[in-house]
Amino acid sequence: MSESNDLERKLSDMLTEGEMEQGDRKAQEIREISPKYEIRIQTTLDPIVEETLRYRKIGRELDDRYDKYLERAVKSSNPKDGSTANGDDGSPSGSE
Repeated sequence: MSESNDLERKLSDMLTEGEMEQGDRKAQEIREISPKYEIRIQTTLDPIVEETLRYRKIGRELDDRYDKYLERAVKSSNPKDGSTANGDDGSPSGSE
């Protein structure tokens, strides 16, 4: 119990020592206010899918951690026919 009292006393001393910083309080409050609006950009290509497909061109993955994500991305991008701009199986077609 005395250890916690010592820690509390040390913390209290650290907080009360020295001069309190006097700054422009109004400017500080304005900086700390979170923005009212959030900007979101909608893209046509999913950067995770694009990067994963590029890596798969280079080599083989040791595990299948991105397979489910790629399947969901393909289904959500073309829900009607299931095909993608890269091909029906999700693999890229053509060369860059």
